[in-house]
Parts: sequence; structure tokens; C-alpha cells
Amino acid sequence: MPSRNPSGRSTTGPSRRALLAGAVATALAGLATAPGATAAPAAATAPTATAPTAGGRRPNILLIVLDDLGWNELGCYGQRVIRTPVVDRLAAEGVRFTQAYANPSCAPTRASLLTGRHTGHSRVKSNADAARGLAAEDVTVGEVLHAAGYATGLVGKWGLGPDTGDSPSHPNRQGFDHFFGYIDQVHAQDYWPTYLWRNGERVDHPENEGADVTYAVDLFTREALDFIDRHQDGPFFLSLNYNTPHAPNEIPDDAPYSAEPWPQGERNHAAQITYTDTRIGTVLDRLAQRGLADDTLVVFVSDNGPHAAGAHFEHVGSTLPHDPEFFDSNGPLRGIKFSVYEGGVRVPLIVRLPASLRTASTPKPGTVLRDRVAVWDFLPTLAEFGGGATPPGLDGVSFRRALTGPGQPARPPLYWRAEDGAEAVRFGRWKGVRPAGGPVELYDVFADIGERSDVATAHPDLVGQAERLLADAVAGG
Repeated sequence: MPSRNPSGRSTTGPSRRALLAGAVATALAGLATAPGATAAPAAATAPTATAPTAGGRRPNILLIVLDDLGWNELGCYGQRVIRTPVVDRLAAEGVRFTQAYANPSCAPTRASLLTGRHTGHSRVKSNADAARGLAAEDVTVGEVLHAAGYATGLVGKWGLGPDTGDSPSHPNRQGFDHFFGYIDQVHAQDYWPTYLWRNGERVDHPENEGADVTYAVDLFTREALDFIDRHQDGPFFLSLNYNTPHAPNEIPDDAPYSAEPWPQGERNHAAQITYTDTRIGTVLDRLAQRGLADDTLVVFVSDNGPHAAGAHFEHVGSTLPHDPEFFDSNGPLRGIKFSVYEGGVRVPLIVRLPASLRTASTPKPGTVLRDRVAVWDFLPTLAEFGGGATPPGLDGVSFRRALTGPGQPARPPLYWRAEDGAEAVRFGRWKGVRPAGGPVELYDVFADIGERSDVATAHPDLVGQAERLLADAVAGG
């Protein structure tokens, strides 16, 4: 394999703690939006009292984010070939969402997840904005939970801001006490990195110069285990961001698929997913070994739909192609990564509640939830679980009630923007899609999950509503 040569002391800088403290003191009403309305900027909400777990404390939070994992690439979502026993078991122990959404590409999703804003208002609207990243005035979920007394850590792919040890967009400047991984999103395409970052210090891996020795997924797993060990007295918030199964399709070993008569790129892609599933099992096992499983909220999600890349990654020594149709990675959904159709934005989302937070109205383990949620809902949701103050002006709304009962109230419409300028909005059962330079298409995603039948001509009133919602979604952004 050709060698790869990717390019390339921070303390926690000024933050928005004063803003968060003011939100606590103000104790104003939060986001309350009528069905079908857009989310309006709201006053900050005070922390919500959260019942303690069995350990007498607020829950630990483990957020696991995979990179380019398709909606149908897990057994619990219908995958028939790729093996994912750990995540499937997590779904059986928790709940599985079928209408969960991200943005159509990596950097916008990560920014939305962190800040609670969709791409109509987020600073990062496309991957082209990734190098700029977040600004000092942005308030992240890490900062909210840190202000609420959590030890905060992010391991793996950050993908926002310049590849330096200190910038306004650095994780340590955005509410995370501890960071280990890739800062630059292009650097995260190298699975055998010659360096990574630990907080503001560059950590070299000379063994990977010219050879594939130390796999990033293993480094991130070990770092996550260490973070859990160091913070087992909690509460802690750990965001574990694996860069698999993003292209290139590289893996230390293509087992358990080595004997399959598939193209090498497909064996590697499947192995990436199963390998990561196994490492997630190692992390969940550590929670159990430390007696933390019943104290920890576990959230699993992908950052967008599946990719069709791999053939043009010479910069990291790989040209193995991958076709998302090979494993039916999207099932019935139309489109893939970079698309605002369902296949680009609908993602797997699994949540396992701590046992001690369950009540008589909590969905039973293994329940399938059809509530519409998005990654920009994560900040208010995790803030509510952690007793943190929700910042003002978010597009996201908490979906805690979907997890704990008695059910999720109506939510604001969902909005997406793609790299090419295409836009989409979901309101109720309807979805308006405006391709770049084209008229609005209309789909009934309840009856037509694959978005095969454009019914715009039959519903001009709904097309008009979609056009207004698209305009409202970017107003002030």
C-alpha cells in the first residue's frame, strides 16, 4: 500500500458560561411551537430537574456517532448481510427511531448536533465551511453540560475548524474538557494517522509512516475506556465519534467476510461496520464492568446517509470502490450522502435509557418510535437529561418525552440544505424538496417513503406552504 503523508498547548479558552448562568437565573419559558410552525428564536430555558439514577446522581451520557452509516446497514433496521450484534442488542435494550434525521453531509451534521441549529441558521452549512468551524460565541452541548457540572470529553472525529492545537473552534474552547482525535475532517479520512491531537498537543504515530500499523478505531476505543475509568464517579458526557464506515474502505482485516465472493472494497466496507460494532461492545462492556450501565444514557446515531465513495482516495493510499446498493444500505429510501432526499438525511438512531429513569409510561425495551427527531434536537434533549440550561434561539427541541413517556408533542418542521444548494423541509407527513435551480417537489413520505411520486401538481396549497417554510427556515440565518 502506498504511504500516506497528511499535512500537518491549548487550555480551555473564554467560553459562554456567563450566558448559561444568565439562562439559569432568568428561568424563562422554553421552546413551545405550534404544529406546522417554524421554530422561532426562544428565550433560554432554566435547567430542568432530572431524576437521579440508581447511583443517586444525574445520568452519565455516552453519545456514539458513526460516519456515513446508512439507514439500512444495521441488522435491527433490516440489514441481512452485515453483522452488527452489539448495536442490535442495544436497540433491543432501548428504543429505535425510524424517523430520525441528520444533515446530508458530515460537517453540517456535527455543527448542528453541537449547537442545536439546523443548516438554515448554523454557521456550518456545508463541508466547505468545515475549515472555518465554530466561533467563540457559539454555545455547544459540551459547554451546556460542562456548566451543569459534567466532565466532558470528545474522542474521535471533530471535523470543525483549522488543524491546530488552539483556535476558537477547538473542542477545548467549545466546552470539552478532554479531546483526542482528528480536528480536520479531511485528516479523518486517514485510518492509519501519523498524528492525532490530545487537547492542544499533537501526538505523533511514527509507526504509521509508510505502513499501516495503528488503526484509529482502536485508538479511539482505548481513549474512551480510559475516559470512563477516570470519570466513573461521574457525571460525565462522552461523545465517541468513530470515523467508520466513511471512505476509504480500509480495515486491518476483512474478517469475518474474507471468504465472501465480493469485491475487496465491499468486504472491507462490511468489515468496517462489524469491526466498529465490536469496539462499541468493548465500551459498553466497560460501563457494565464499572457498574455504570444503569447510570448511563447511551445514544447511537449516524451523521448522514451512506456514501458511494472510495475509488478516489489516493491521498490515503486507497482506491477501493464501494456501491451502497451492494448491501442495500438505504433500503427503500431515495438518495445517499449529499442528498436532501430521505436516503441522504434519514439515519439510524438508538437510545438506551438508564434503568432507574424508567417509569410506567416509558416505552418498553425494543420499542420502535416513529417520532420525528433530528440531530439539532440533541442539545436540548441532553441538556434536559443533565439538568443544563438550554441556550436561546435553537431550532432543536427536546425529545426526552419520546424516551420517558407519555409521548412527544408536535414539533416544528425540519429543514435541510445540501452542498449543491438543494433544500428540503418536512412538515407532518409532507416533504417539500427544492433541487438546486428547480421547482419544489412534494412527497407524502408516509405513503411514499421512497419519494418516487411527486404530487406537487395535485397539491398547490401544500407546495406554497413548503415554499414559505423554506424561506422561513433561512430567515435570520
